[in-house]
Amino acid sequence: MRHQNIDGFGLSQAFRRNELLEALSPEQRREILDLWFDPREGAGLSILRLGIGSSPAGSPYDHMVSHQPEDPGGPDARPRYVWDGDDNSQVWVAKEARRYGVERFYANAWSAPGYMKDNGDDKNGGTLKPEWAEAYARYLVAYTDFYKKEGIRITDLAFTNEPDYTAPYASMRFTPEQAAAFVKVLGPIAKGMNVVCCDSFGWDEARAYTRAVEADPEARRWVKVHTGHTYASPVDGPLPTRRQVWMSEWNPNGTTWNENWDDGSGYDGMTIALAVHDALTLGRANAYVYWFGASRGATRALMQIDDAAGTYRVAKRFWALAAYGRFIRPGAVRLDATTANPALKASAFRNRDGSTVIEVINTGAEPVTWHGVRGRATAYLTDSTHDLAPSKITGGSVTLPPRALTTIVVGGHR
Repeated sequence: MRHQNIDGFGLSQAFRRNELLEALSPEQRREILDLWFDPREGAGLSILRLGIGSSPAGSPYDHMVSHQPEDPGGPDARPRYVWDGDDNSQVWVAKEARRYGVERFYANAWSAPGYMKDNGDDKNGGTLKPEWAEAYARYLVAYTDFYKKEGIRITDLAFTNEPDYTAPYASMRFTPEQAAAFVKVLGPIAKGMNVVCCDSFGWDEARAYTRAVEADPEARRWVKVHTGHTYASPVDGPLPTRRQVWMSEWNPNGTTWNENWDDGSGYDGMTIALAVHDALTLGRANAYVYWFGASRGATRALMQIDDAAGTYRVAKRFWALAAYGRFIRPGAVRLDATTANPALKASAFRNRDGSTVIEVINTGAEPVTWHGVRGRATAYLTDSTHDLAPSKITGGSVTLPPRALTTIVVGGHR
């Protein structure tokens, strides 16, 4: 049986995290980009999420950057857009991603400029003033126009991030009904792009936003991608829509930098592998976008950058995501995958090149033999001591080590 198609796997480097990369040597920057985007040696990530005018408070990146930082004189005044061609170093990473073949660029606003909101601040929640709705929509589209001039086509555009959560950094509230109403303003203006809604704080919470859009025929017409995060609640089932669905942001809680594969911390590699599996199978997600690709300190990003020392480190979380991103390519279709062994969590996908990818997580304490692998096949093992290492297939059978992720690729041209 065929299930959802796959748009891809991705990451975000919003909040000026790309500036950390610029502190490294050119050789190290290339190594990180290869790891993120190379579809043969790295993770083959195919979605890059960009932050529209957002930087967190209380950090080295604590100022809001906007392409219209000052009130032009009211919602009906001629806009006074500015553009530095850099966008907090997001432009050069987008250009690099495109060179690796990335085609999905997802631009997401955390807040409207403060003068458009009832609290007068881009931070600390607040809501969009109704009279500024069209101006805000045009502000968002102007951002995509600047990227177009840089040679990057924004394919997916979101006007809100976690509209159900008030943060001390850039944030803005929308009720589900308010979000559905704004979609009807943005949709006709954002021509040629997928309008995205609504990046709710939790997966269960996202259902209310999806239902509000789906209940309004005009709003439903414009929203092409429904999104949710998994901080407040995990993926436990699909969102109530037949449109595309993305798990568009998550990294786990934790207090230290952790490179381990399986230590029970809740932010190790196995945790990420299981989260991706649940998003694809329980949530029927078409895409999985991680937060962040790289950051500093006690981060739960895929990588840690020490910009003072000019070094970086890679967590096992990265290899968990890479096991999916490298082999399950955009345009793949999820297929049925069943097993009678309760310790195994399996999913299967058919790529456009004809290859079949089977992802199996052995959550048990004992090895399991997987039989029935037919045709030309290769297995790749990811666990405490292996990072997508080739694994032996003998007589159509492969051993699945305990507490490990095994990727089996059958056929195709890879």
